[in-house]
Amino acid sequence: MTPAKILVIGFLLMITLGTFLLSLPVSSASGVRVPFLNALFTATSATCVTGLAVVDTGTVYSAFGQVVMILLVHTGGIGFMTMATVIALALNKRISLRERLILQEALNHETINGVVRLVKKVILYSLLVELAGAFLLAVHFYFSLHLTFGRAVYFGIFHSISMFNNAGFDLMGTVNGPFSGMAPFINDPYINLVTMILIFLGGIGFIVLSDLIDFPKTRKLSLHSKVVLSATLVLIVVGTLVIFAMEFSNPNTLKPLHGGGKFMASMFQSVTTRSGGVSTLDIGSFRQSTQFMLILLMFTGAAPGSTGGGIKITTFVLLLGAVHAMIRGREDVVLFRKRIAKDVVYKAITLTLLSLLLIILFSMLLSVTEHQDFMSILFESTSAFGTTGLSMGLTTHLSPLGKIWIVFLMFFGRIGPLTLIYALSRDRKKDLFNYPEGRIIIG
Repeated sequence: MTPAKILVIGFLLMITLGTFLLSLPVSSASGVRVPFLNALFTATSATCVTGLAVVDTGTVYSAFGQVVMILLVHTGGIGFMTMATVIALALNKRISLRERLILQEALNHETINGVVRLVKKVILYSLLVELAGAFLLAVHFYFSLHLTFGRAVYFGIFHSISMFNNAGFDLMGTVNGPFSGMAPFINDPYINLVTMILIFLGGIGFIVLSDLIDFPKTRKLSLHSKVVLSATLVLIVVGTLVIFAMEFSNPNTLKPLHGGGKFMASMFQSVTTRSGGVSTLDIGSFRQSTQFMLILLMFTGAAPGSTGGGIKITTFVLLLGAVHAMIRGREDVVLFRKRIAKDVVYKAITLTLLSLLLIILFSMLLSVTEHQDFMSILFESTSAFGTTGLSMGLTTHLSPLGKIWIVFLMFFGRIGPLTLIYALSRDRKKDLFNYPEGRIIIG
């Protein structure tokens, strides 16, 4: 059992358990069992921290069902191996070499050195951020929505965990109507700011979070953290400006808002598109040019070792670096005066091509089973693979076979194409000889 196989089996077991619990009558608000396929879809979406929903979370599921969902989100976001390690440490059990290798794979850590220490930091930082987010949201929900104290605290905890883990589930259907989401808060700077910070902290990854917290002592950041932070800020700014410019005069999105509201809604959409899964605007009302740009942002995704999906922002930067090196006639990809190993660049190219092939394949399958326009289908496929959770409205109209396709895509997107291939393939061995070099014409 390789680390990749254990990760795949672990996620499958979590989804299976979640499906069983969500299909129980006690998980339904009406007391009637949720159909198996809907329970499977929801359990997969929660475990893979996607946020796509075929039924409204707040109105269809009971408090028990919602707690099951948020536990799946929390465990799926920080990783089941991380949770298992914490339990083992609490019981004073020794973490074996095999378990350290699995943790290295799960957290995308370079080596097994310090991986247990990183796990402790992951749990500590996650709990601190989620508690802070829960407090800030609960206070606002108590005064703005006039909820009871207990319900405000519950809403705060649920939404804090959901946003930090980039899941995108919400309970606003019980307050503003089914599938209302965060739209009622479009002009609320407090909710917008807290939500964006939670999504940002969950999306940059635990390795970067650890570097940022240690920065006052060390006064330096790793190359990984520099790449993630700089690229994240660039994408947020570019995304905000493009959405603002393209939707400025759209009467169904930004036009009715005042100047500051337009900019805030544009920034919120830019931040959440890369994996957050919540929106204050109707995605289906965006212009097609904007929708396609959102697809590109969802495909790029968040950082490695984070709660987000996509090909990961470091992969995107490496691809740009490879293009830049080729144009300049250089052999090496250089970032922040550091040469990147060629096998890492090859891995980035392989991951990107596999991800594109998966999205193309499942978009074709959805085109056969779903009678919708292709932009909605491509958007849904990319959102599922990138574990983003945004939709142009297709999710609730999926056919039974369409739901199965999206379940597969969410699972593949959370596990990652390379991890899945490593899990399914035999042990990799180095070639004992080299073939003679050949030449082919490119371009």
